[in-house]
Amino acid sequence: MGTWAAEPFDNDTAADWCGELDDAAPEQRPALVERALRAVLDEPGYLDSDLAVEAVAAAAVVAAHRPGAAPVNSAYAPDFLTEGGRLDLPDRFRPLAVRALDRVVTDESELAELWAEAGEPNEFLAELAVLRSALAG
Repeated sequence: MGTWAAEPFDNDTAADWCGELDDAAPEQRPALVERALRAVLDEPGYLDSDLAVEAVAAAAVVAAHRPGAAPVNSAYAPDFLTEGGRLDLPDRFRPLAVRALDRVVTDESELAELWAEAGEPNEFLAELAVLRSALAG
């Protein structure tokens, strides 16, 4: 796993997904966010870590659009977000993002398993809890 921190954008897969989001036309970006969130919810059984990582990044994009959200400052986040850009995201994305995060931390998640094997599951879970709280609040 090419991961250097527990934050939502700080791994190779999330950085690649953010690049794809940046490269997409602005009107296509909400569909890409929704697709990443739904992919983890539609995946039966064991959840692949790449799908989980993309969903976490997508949830972070949704959270960044909440009123009063802290500015996104990760060098690996979508450039349009770090530059203050916004998307027109439907309200239904917020509960969808919460459900996706809940799926990522289950026993049937490779990403959660990888963090446990690395000996740092609490750091990962703490980051997701902050993100989930921002979305649920």
